Amino acid sequence: MDRRNFLIGGTALGCSAAASPFVTPVAMAAAPWDTRLVVVILRGAMDGLDVIQPYGDPALAGLRPSLLTGEAGGAIDLDGFYALNPLFSSLMPLWRAGQFGAAHAVSTPYRDKRSHFDGQDILEAGIPDLDNGGLRDGWLNRMLQVVPGLEAEVAFAIGREQMLVLSGQAPASRWSPDARLQISPNARALLNVVHHDDPLFRDASEDAIEIAEQISMQGELAEETEMMMANSPMMEAVQGSGEHIEIAEFAASRLRGDTRIASFSINGWDTHARQRNTMQRGASALTDTILTLRAGLGPVWNKTAVLCVTEFGRTAHENGSLGTDHGTGGAMLFAGGALRGGQVLGQWPGLGEGDLYDGRDLLPTRDVRAYAAWVMHDLMGLQRDVLEQAVFPGLELGANPGLVL
Repeated sequence: MDRRNFLIGGTALGCSAAASPFVTPVAMAAAPWDTRLVVVILRGAMDGLDVIQPYGDPALAGLRPSLLTGEAGGAIDLDGFYALNPLFSSLMPLWRAGQFGAAHAVSTPYRDKRSHFDGQDILEAGIPDLDNGGLRDGWLNRMLQVVPGLEAEVAFAIGREQMLVLSGQAPASRWSPDARLQISPNARALLNVVHHDDPLFRDASEDAIEIAEQISMQGELAEETEMMMANSPMMEAVQGSGEHIEIAEFAASRLRGDTRIASFSINGWDTHARQRNTMQRGASALTDTILTLRAGLGPVWNKTAVLCVTEFGRTAHENGSLGTDHGTGGAMLFAGGALRGGQVLGQWPGLGEGDLYDGRDLLPTRDVRAYAAWVMHDLMGLQRDVLEQAVFPGLELGANPGLVL
C-alpha cells in the first residue's frame, strides 16, 4: 500500500470518518479539459409528464384529469406543445436565456420490472441490463478510466451515499456536508507521537494534514463563491435551505477551481399518492440546486453542463390516489451555459391508446445514455467508439442532438 492509495482509500470512508485527518475528499486536481460536467441523479423516478407537460397532445387531459395543471393551473407554455409545471417556474429565466431545457420520451434500456433499485443501478452503471456481472462500476468512472493524465480528485461524488455512477477503478473523491476537515495543534502533535515510528502512517498523516491545511487556506474561494451567490439575482428565487443548498454551494466552489466532474443525488421523486405535494418538495430542491449552481459558478457556468436524470418515468394514467405509478419513458432535464437550452428535445411518440408502451407508459424513443454520451463527446472530446464500447457498452449513439453549444 502506497501513501497515495492510502489517502484515496481514506476518502472512500465517507462522512463516518469525517473527523479523521486521513479523510481528504476536497483536494483538487487538474484535467485535460476546461469544461465542467455535473450529473444529478433524481432518485425515485421523476414524472417527466408532469414536469414537462405535453399539453399539445390531446390524449393528455383524459389521462390526467386531476394532475394536469394546464393553462388554468399555471403551467407555463414553452413552445406551443410543451408546458413547464409551475412549480419549476423559477427556472424560466434560464429557459429564456437558452440555459435550461429537457429531452422527452427517454429512458435507460431497463424495461418492465420497474424496480427503483435495479433501475437506479442500470442508470448509474450505464449498462443495458444487470446480467453477466456487468454491475462493476459507473459510467462516469469508466469515462475517467479512458482519459489519460487524470488524478483522483478530478471528480467528486457529493453527499452521504455511495454513488455507483462514480465508483470503479478510476479513483474519485467524496464529500459529505457533514465532513469537517479541521485538526487542532494538540491533535496534530498527538498524531506525530503516535505515528512517529510507523513510516506509512506518519507520512500519510503528514500528507493528509497538509492537504487539509491547503483546503483551509482556500477559504477565499468559498468566500468568493458566497459573495457571488449573495450578489446574484438568481438567488432571489431560491426558496429553501438545507443540505441540497450546501451540496450545490460546495460543488460550485470546487468546480470553479480544478474539479471538472461532480455528481450527487436529489431524492424524493416517488409520487404514488398526492403527487402535487411530493412534486412540490422535489421541485423546490431541484430548482434551488440549479439556481445555486448558476450563482456560485459565476463565469464558469458558461463552461458547464448539468444533466438531471432519473431511473424511469411514470405511468401515463394517474392512479386513484392522485399520483402515478412506476413507468418507463420519462424526461431528462438539463441546464448550463455550455448547453443549448430553450428547447425540448426528442421524438414525441404520442399518448393515444395505441401509442403507449405496454398500454400504460410513455414510449421511450431515445436512450437517455445517448444524450449523456453526446455531451461528453462534444464537451470533453471523447471519441464515439470509446463512448459506445467503453463508457456505455452496447449503446448506439445515433445522430448528434446538438445539445452542446
